[in-house]
Amino acid sequence: MLLSDRLVPASVRIEGGRITGLDVARDGAAVVDVTGLILAPAIVDIHGDAFERQLMPRPGVQFPLHAALLETDRQLAANGIATAYHALTLSWEPGLRSVEMGRAVVDGLAHLAPRLTVENRVQLRWETFCFEAIPLIQQALSGPLAPSIAFNDHTSMALLHPGTALQDRPFDHDPAFPVVDLDSPGFEAKMLERAKRSGLTPGAFVDLIRDIWTRRPQVQAKIAEVAAMGRAADVPMLSHDDSQTETRAYYHSLGAHLSEFPMNLHSARSAREAGDWIVFGAPNAARGGSHLGSPGAADMIRAGLCDILASDYFYPAMLAALTRLMADDVGPLPALWKLISANPAEASGLADRGRIAPGLRADLVLLDWPDSHLPAVRQTWVAGRPAYRAQA
Repeated sequence: MLLSDRLVPASVRIEGGRITGLDVARDGAAVVDVTGLILAPAIVDIHGDAFERQLMPRPGVQFPLHAALLETDRQLAANGIATAYHALTLSWEPGLRSVEMGRAVVDGLAHLAPRLTVENRVQLRWETFCFEAIPLIQQALSGPLAPSIAFNDHTSMALLHPGTALQDRPFDHDPAFPVVDLDSPGFEAKMLERAKRSGLTPGAFVDLIRDIWTRRPQVQAKIAEVAAMGRAADVPMLSHDDSQTETRAYYHSLGAHLSEFPMNLHSARSAREAGDWIVFGAPNAARGGSHLGSPGAADMIRAGLCDILASDYFYPAMLAALTRLMADDVGPLPALWKLISANPAEASGLADRGRIAPGLRADLVLLDWPDSHLPAVRQTWVAGRPAYRAQA
């Protein structure tokens, strides 16, 4: 059994969906013998957008919503994830990341809730130029499962002049922010993939983003409005892809105390100095580095600048990341496991999960984990209820 600071032989008693004791009398309880396996707290995924692959398996090919969400739920359980925040992008783009799709997902998860095996929440990944999303954010904040709010500005990132590296871009609201020539052939080519996802021609997408950019003078007021909504609802708030100390300080002042995927060392350090949580992607750790050239998660963990690993775009990356981190002597298993369980639970205000201790919810994962090999999930329990089971 994986406890907060050690791995020990032990038994756990579960009653009414909660852990009621460790190494206590059986008293007629049904016994599940898992000798030779590892029982750990189930995973809490603070940011995962792999569900988009079920919604749109190929660019422009949309799948029925309920089928996609049910399949996503099964994938989560099979990867030991008991609590998932789906990174639901609310953008001015049409198609997959539109407000209309966001509303459909929020409503679909609510409708399917009695049939889902894990706790499916949403991270409202709000594109700050998308003013149309604010009513949906308000709706989601009043739902039965509190969401988180992530402040994203992929609009400014898309319009960044190519002479400035993405990781070094200025604070997004800097009046001197360097902007690309929107009429250049290179910019239209850069927008090709986003256009495909949106169902637009590249030229139409460029025209759309040109029009959206005129909203820039109003964006900070809208950010303040959404941040006030988040504070009133007492939900966790994150800023995405911080590139400057000024950026982190700005969002910290608004109540966003999680820095998600900081893009350079000084941004991560500013988050640490402010006492904020720092999130990196598990794929980054599993692959040995960022595909965008951002800081390596393993280096950040060693430096004390990473508190949480998120699945990002691939659910199996969580366990793969821990396997590689252990192999590379980044840390012992109990300390590393906190990156995917106790820490994201605490950062999300979910005090009832993330650890194996009496009184907590019985969110557990059973692993077949031979030395120097990837673990295989054998069983997942959510609030004591079997969510997944596989035979060896």
